[in-house]
Amino acid sequence: MKELVWGRPDGEEGRLEKEIRTYDLLNQLQIPFQRVDHEPLATIDACDEVDKILDVEICKNLFLCNRQKTDFYLLMLPGTKTFKTKDLSHQLGVARLSFAQVEYMEEFLDITPGAVSVMGLMNDKEHRVRLLIDEDVLKHEYVACHPCVNTSSLKLTVEDLMKKFLPAVDHEATVVIL
Repeated sequence: MKELVWGRPDGEEGRLEKEIRTYDLLNQLQIPFQRVDHEPLATIDACDEVDKILDVEICKNLFLCNRQKTDFYLLMLPGTKTFKTKDLSHQLGVARLSFAQVEYMEEFLDITPGAVSVMGLMNDKEHRVRLLIDEDVLKHEYVACHPCVNTSSLKLTVEDLMKKFLPAVDHEATVVIL
């Protein structure tokens, strides 16, 4: 059984630097979090067991862009919720949204497919990515996400995410209705 623990791991062996940077930032911001380590999770469907351990649904995170590849978006929504790009495009006033290429994800957020997370915004120093959060995410006390890798998952309060983390990484959230 995977174990739910408070805070960062005791050691850094076998962990990527971007994961350790995530823990360091959360500690610096005095954001308490719980963590569970697990095998790599490549899809939201693979998160069921981790959801049960965390006692919260891991957010589905989608990295999107406009047709011209000039505007980029990170969309957080409940893991079981689906969305239509047409509806979201209309809310944003964008002609057409699609999934952005992996190269942009790596360049702007220092994350790879399967590890897309709001925590990646700490690496977006040039503010290339706009955060979109489905209103249903904000209705819960906790949010779960990856620490820039898909071999651990974190649980923290929505309040800490919105009032401590996002201001610290100089990003705001646009609330969307999907």
